Amino acid sequence: MIEVEGLTKTFPTRKGREKIELKAVDGVDLRVDAGEIVGFLGPNGAGKTTTLRMLTTLIRPTSGRAVVAGHDVAEDPVAVRRAIGYVSQSGSTGPEARAGEEVVDHGMLYGVSRKAATARAKELFDDLELDGLWERKPRTMSGGQRRRLDIAMGLVHDPKLVFLDEPTTGLDPQARANLWEHIADLRTDRGATIFLTTHYLDEADALCDRILVIDHGRIVASDTPDALKRQVSGDLVELQVADPAQVAAAVAALAAAHPDAAPEVHELRVSARVRDVGDRLPGLVRALDAAGVVLAGIEVRRPTLDDVFLTVTGRSLREDA
Repeated sequence: MIEVEGLTKTFPTRKGREKIELKAVDGVDLRVDAGEIVGFLGPNGAGKTTTLRMLTTLIRPTSGRAVVAGHDVAEDPVAVRRAIGYVSQSGSTGPEARAGEEVVDHGMLYGVSRKAATARAKELFDDLELDGLWERKPRTMSGGQRRRLDIAMGLVHDPKLVFLDEPTTGLDPQARANLWEHIADLRTDRGATIFLTTHYLDEADALCDRILVIDHGRIVASDTPDALKRQVSGDLVELQVADPAQVAAAVAALAAAHPDAAPEVHELRVSARVRDVGDRLPGLVRALDAAGVVLAGIEVRRPTLDDVFLTVTGRSLREDA
């Protein structure tokens, strides 16, 4: 569905009086197969938005090649636009328009007849739990309802490839979880391929078959969520020591649990990443007991996508967002 080779985008800018070229995207290669849900993650300024805008034909690449839904984005952008659905982060519904009419009009812009667009819109309203909102104006809807309406507009012409740009930004946790179900159903029920940008790592973990991480204009990681998390060097073991005098002994025991362990101390909390922690935890507990270390608590955490992001980019996506 998407094939990208050597995609670059530069923008002219100035450094003092000197004219320079700012390379926002620097040789991106990626592939998205039909039926996949692919998450596209990156900190602000990493090239994520610029890449998305090139794939959706909003800006032209400086060099490289991108084929989207079978059409070259530079040579045939109109065909690309006809073939894709795009739900922008800011939304596209007019606040004073009536919801049903807005979706029907959007379908007609794609060449769908009024009769077919109306039937399709009513089907989408049912699927996306927008029943009873046909005559409502978007400004009177909740945030979750407006986002589902945005998705209906992006799907009314029945695209097989859908770009969702930060679809749940600003929603409360319940509305986010509800929208996740609808996004998953796009693939399950409609066979859509979905290219999703998000700042929510739990969202990417829950929805995506694969995740692409971009930083400084380049793809720095690409794999399934589970495979990416396995790249992080072990599970995080956190020891809460009861007696300050025993912190040093706890550090020594944790350091001995694995040759690569590098314990860190924050007051009475001692933590380190330990590979194969399931096999090593009993020995660690025995070593702590032998050293007379009294623990107030012990916790083991599996790697998260935030850990992956920190590992491959050196910064946290949550903090950057």
